[in-house]
Amino acid sequence: MTALVNRVTIVTETFAPEINGVAHTLSQLVDGMRARGIQVQIIRPRQHKQDQPANEHGLQTALLPGMPLPGYKELKFGVPLTGRISSVLQHFAPDVIYVATEGPMGWAAVRAARKTGVAVISGFHTNFHQYIEHYRMAGLEKLAYRYLRYFHNRTAATLVPTRTQRDELDAHGFHNVRVLSRGVDSQKFNPCHRSNALRRSWGAGEHDLVLLYVGRIAGEKNMDLALAAYRRLLNTDEQVRMVLVGDGPELPAIRAQHPEIICCGMRRDEDLAAHYASGDIFLFPSKTDTFGNVVTEAMASGLAVVSFDYAAGHEHITSGTTGMLAPFGEDEAYIKQVETLSDSPNLLQKIRQEARSRAEKISWNSIVDEFIQRLSGANTKVTPNGNRKAVTAKDSATVQ
Repeated sequence: MTALVNRVTIVTETFAPEINGVAHTLSQLVDGMRARGIQVQIIRPRQHKQDQPANEHGLQTALLPGMPLPGYKELKFGVPLTGRISSVLQHFAPDVIYVATEGPMGWAAVRAARKTGVAVISGFHTNFHQYIEHYRMAGLEKLAYRYLRYFHNRTAATLVPTRTQRDELDAHGFHNVRVLSRGVDSQKFNPCHRSNALRRSWGAGEHDLVLLYVGRIAGEKNMDLALAAYRRLLNTDEQVRMVLVGDGPELPAIRAQHPEIICCGMRRDEDLAAHYASGDIFLFPSKTDTFGNVVTEAMASGLAVVSFDYAAGHEHITSGTTGMLAPFGEDEAYIKQVETLSDSPNLLQKIRQEARSRAEKISWNSIVDEFIQRLSGANTKVTPNGNRKAVTAKDSATVQ
């Protein structure tokens, strides 16, 4: 029987309170492990001068130097300080390491782990090989893919959020790819937070249609398609409203071109939940996300999601029942799905109810349990000379 772990190190470029899908997912996993008595160490770059390590019951944080991330000024990536990371690991003595991001710091962590003989599992949270084409580096996409394959194949397993992502990486030569899905907090994200006062501040009456987008406002998120869908509806219904929640490099241009669009900036916690629940149709036009936590958050909030048939949409939406799906990459089909909901109030209401029911079945508790099992199942340990041996109950501690 494989023993469970009781000390886990997570190496990541981003973590709460930063707002993005990776930080949110890791925060849920860490909270779940701590609630189960597992000691967690976070190794991450210092994001700004006021950034302080969180050291509290069940959680230790080690901050390392960071450098600006090109095209993503909100985050810094870590530098490859293998010696520093080795020292931090030796002091904490984890049973297993989870490397969530593939930057220089993650690479150094894999090297340090191999030297100390600690098992490593990696996570494929972001399609960086696709993102780079949106930052005028399209020629580097194949090189990025080769690096990612080499990086992940040096770990015991790679965790991905969907079966589609697993199949894609399998086809590209990634080894030991396993699915770890995502949950949603259906108590936090709930239709009960719908606010007529908030809708009125957007200029929307009770029966007016509000299109909502939540996330990074950037080229890789395919914002042009969301705006095209909005403009199509606006041609037939002047009362339709478009609300953007988030920040990013595309926001100034959108404000200049569409001063009527409501731009709410970053929102958190109960305020974010109210913004979700006060919309009607949720637009998820991205073609690059590995999952898209915003999809399940919108479903839990009682919104009808329009997505391409991939990532979270493919996993959790039955088109015409719990949301609307368009064939991947077919922009006109995507816009037509938005139009269908706009023209069919009864269908819209039915989908919103069914979306909520579906989201209530997606629990973070089960995801955390599976994550712990995946970590425990990293039953090969890398010895300092690079060989592997089976991990026994003697090698790994059991959760009390």
